[in-house]
Amino acid sequence: MFSNLEEVKKYCSKNDIKMIDFKMIDLFGRWRHLTIPVERFGEETMSSGIGFDASNYTFAPVEKSDMIFIPDLATAFHDPFVETPTLSMIGDVFVIGREKSFRFEQDPRTVADRAEEYMKSTEIADVMKIGPEFEFYVFDHVSYEVKQNTCSFKVNAEQAEWNSGNNWISPYGQEMGFNQGYKVPLKGGYHITPPADMLYDLRSQMCLLLEERGVEIKYHHHEVGGPGQLEIEVESGPMREMADKTMLIKYIIQNAAFKIGKSATLMPKPLLGEAGSGMHVHMHLFKDGNPVFYDEKGYSGLSKTAMHFIAGLIKHAPALCALTNPSTNSYKRLVPGYEAPVNMCFATANRSAVIRIPAYAKLPHQKRFEIRSPDATCNPYYAYAAILMAGLDGVEQELDPVRLGYGPYDINLYNLPKEEQKKISPLPKSLDEALDALETDYEFLLKGNVFSKHLLETWVEKKREETKNFNQIPHPAEYKLYYDL
Repeated sequence: MFSNLEEVKKYCSKNDIKMIDFKMIDLFGRWRHLTIPVERFGEETMSSGIGFDASNYTFAPVEKSDMIFIPDLATAFHDPFVETPTLSMIGDVFVIGREKSFRFEQDPRTVADRAEEYMKSTEIADVMKIGPEFEFYVFDHVSYEVKQNTCSFKVNAEQAEWNSGNNWISPYGQEMGFNQGYKVPLKGGYHITPPADMLYDLRSQMCLLLEERGVEIKYHHHEVGGPGQLEIEVESGPMREMADKTMLIKYIIQNAAFKIGKSATLMPKPLLGEAGSGMHVHMHLFKDGNPVFYDEKGYSGLSKTAMHFIAGLIKHAPALCALTNPSTNSYKRLVPGYEAPVNMCFATANRSAVIRIPAYAKLPHQKRFEIRSPDATCNPYYAYAAILMAGLDGVEQELDPVRLGYGPYDINLYNLPKEEQKKISPLPKSLDEALDALETDYEFLLKGNVFSKHLLETWVEKKREETKNFNQIPHPAEYKLYYDL
């Protein structure tokens, strides 16, 4: 938004800004923030930064936790959700050295920046543009408990078909009004219109807030999930910039819903039997402004470089899942029957393959493909950087996806005979499987010092703790299955 401090001061004066808010990204991809009065923001902040305890970000042990962040003025945006006029911006994390400070290698923005630098050093391309798709649910009520003697969750959405027989809509146990009858069937929400599409105005408001803050919207619509599954798709942009915008998009989605008394979640599989929410990532490379992935004579209009890139993505797909699908809930989405990818292969216009080439993207600058496995529980900086590094590794090794048996499979993979399905390797079925894959396949991430081995070891260690704790919790369904045995 801004290129220098003087521009910031003029904006703050003109818009009566009272507070400057700084947002940093922790290890798992959540924003943390710290705020100062606008009068305290000046040259010293930009040169010396602001100190903080990095141990609470899961970045460093307590004895080595003193770090600083320096704001990136280009990321500034006017926060629409706070009463006090506030300008917010992302900060880069630095380690305090004896003579000068230097970028912290585990800081997510540092990793993404290094991935772009490595791409340029290979001379394969100088820009990777990505376009994420954001699927999410909006509920009217969410409650959950995980205690020694109880484990449960309960959600409600006025438009859900389970409310069709209610005489009164009572998500909070209160009489809310007459049931007007417009409900969305199970997995029947795709592109529905009002009045059943009760969340149209909320989506439009989210998109307007994003447009005002520099995020270009391609379109929005109701998704397949009946109880309030929505999608916002954005125009593509440079990889690290889009990681920044991913954080902003999630912030806008969650807070816009919260502001009107609803709750938005980008959780991959919040409901049994309904469509899960992914974050498909479209990608294409450019060099000197020219598209790298286009060749009118190639399969589906793709160049040899594009095919090598696809091969790299599929080869490293299991390890990628540890970073692009880093929650135990992620693998409840990656199952057959919900347009979620479970097969390590590529195809044109086929949503059952992990790599899908859109049939409608025919022009040179449009030619791209998407990886369909990621979801929004990822840290977008790590995930996007890992995707880029996997693809570049395929180009550098000149991997051939056809020769490696990755496709193309221009058929519905769910309907393949079992013997044929066995020929296609599946994606990991659990977070533990994905972490196992990352532990044996990580060298491609270390190139150019993009990821450090220490960062990957820290990531695996923390995620193993999650899976260990999760696996020890008795599940309500286990009572149904085993209580009377």
